Amino acid sequence: MNFFDVFKNKKILFLNIFLFLYIVFNLLTGERGLMAYFEKSELEKKLTKTKSVLTNEIQILDKKNSLLSENLNSDFVDILIRDKLKLGKKEEIIIKIND
Repeated sequence: MNFFDVFKNKKILFLNIFLFLYIVFNLLTGERGLMAYFEKSELEKKLTKTKSVLTNEIQILDKKNSLLSENLNSDFVDILIRDKLKLGKKEEIIIKIND
């Protein structure tokens, strides 16, 4: 019974303690808490790095695609033929190297 008497006399104190603990707990954890903020900031950094890598790859592919468009670049086509088909000219000697 003594606990209930103390509780009746100091309701506001217990209410303030409960609210303070609730606010601190939600600030540190939860979907919008401090821990989630740091996780999301790390994720943002990783995504910006991957975005920059992907944009560079897209630019390289666009450049290669433009070389194969209406105005063919014979040097680039020659490089593709040599890499993909392993072909060369009649006068050339092809040496295969096993890596």
